[in-house]
Amino acid sequence: MLPDAAPALPDAEYLVLSSRLIPGLDGGYTIATLARARQLAGAGVADGSGPQLLTFDPGTAADHAAHRGTFVEQGSLLDASRMRNLFDEAVQPDGGAAGWLRAAADTAVTPDPDVEYRVLTDAEGRPFAALPVIPGNPDWHLTEEPVLVYDAAGEVVGALHGFRGLYRAWLDHVTAAFGERRIIVICESRQLGELIADWDDPRVRIVHTIHTMHVEAPYTPDATMNTLWTRWFRLADRFDAVVWPTVTQRDDVVARFGDAASHVVVPNPIAPVEARDDLREDGLVIMLGRLAPGKRVDQAIRAFLAADVPGTRMEIWGGGPEQGRLQALIEELAAGDRVVLAGYTQTPGTVLDRASLLVTSTAFEGQPLGVVESLLHGTPVVSYDVRYGIRDVLGAGGGVLVPDGDIEALGDAIRALLTDPDRLAALSAEAPTVAAAWSPQRSLDALTAVIATAVAAPPRR
Repeated sequence: MLPDAAPALPDAEYLVLSSRLIPGLDGGYTIATLARARQLAGAGVADGSGPQLLTFDPGTAADHAAHRGTFVEQGSLLDASRMRNLFDEAVQPDGGAAGWLRAAADTAVTPDPDVEYRVLTDAEGRPFAALPVIPGNPDWHLTEEPVLVYDAAGEVVGALHGFRGLYRAWLDHVTAAFGERRIIVICESRQLGELIADWDDPRVRIVHTIHTMHVEAPYTPDATMNTLWTRWFRLADRFDAVVWPTVTQRDDVVARFGDAASHVVVPNPIAPVEARDDLREDGLVIMLGRLAPGKRVDQAIRAFLAADVPGTRMEIWGGGPEQGRLQALIEELAAGDRVVLAGYTQTPGTVLDRASLLVTSTAFEGQPLGVVESLLHGTPVVSYDVRYGIRDVLGAGGGVLVPDGDIEALGDAIRALLTDPDRLAALSAEAPTVAAAWSPQRSLDALTAVIATAVAAPPRR
């Protein structure tokens, strides 16, 4: 009997919304967002061109073109024309704001003279819009202060009601080209989600993805939340689906907030790799990622040195604000001959192929992309048992979990694996099978099911 064919994505126009997509920024968020767009392209969206990627950061058109070029060169973006930016399209070629922006402006709205404005200009230096400056306020995107709109003569001809009015005007302009076609919006940003939660167009279904931790330290299921999350959860039931990257986080959310919203799980797609076992170096322990306080790299250094296995060494790949402090710690511990800050790498796959073991000492995680990638390369992982995602992966094999913050236990686990070649080899052998749960096909099947369910139901707004 032939296996059942994979379900097809519903026929629709697909939009992926992201606050910004800039090479080298936002880590796993940028990687996962672009991977989802490639995934949809591979599933046949827009005849293989993929969804339209809509970004909202007010950079220059030249900067945005450079970003697109870099993503295409990296293979992260298939078709540069599918990545669009609000502010690139808000400009009229002969000066002033684009027609759609001027048409949306309310001529009766005037700015508060006490509010500072950032005037945006085109490549010729002509103003086309001005944004209110809301310094030090994490809720800046919710302001009702007017966004000013200029004509070709450089005069203010009206305004929109805050960033909500601006963003929605562009979305209305983009979707006007779709006629009566169904529209699937995949919102990758919590801030954007708050601004489109009342988008009541009957053509539209909104699938809101989550990339991050929703609680603060100590990162337990009942820990306090940032007020941004508190406000967002009050809107969650307006989205046609809320997509969490791991089962554990979804279950914690449902247990705490109930199931009024449609909370579902779609693992972020991680492409298969061709591992190079011939590059493996005995005794090489690595860390790979940003050198930030939350990664607690100092604890991993102390654990590795406490393991004290002869002939082993640690390479720490990445950059960030902790680099100076970590270098000072290595010198203080007289460990420079065994622990090296190796800097940023453009070939993380090669680093993973060389390693015998990956160690992670992070205080929290949003999505376990780095752990899964390590397993795909056949590199076992030793990690603190922290939320979210690491247990979802290593609970099935391929590594060892130890209690959060227990440096001694972390060191013991490192020592146990580095002194037991048979166990290390067994974990390495099973690692790719464990990582297969995060394959692009499984991710696509889950996403397809979520979208099909949303399409079959009435919109939630």
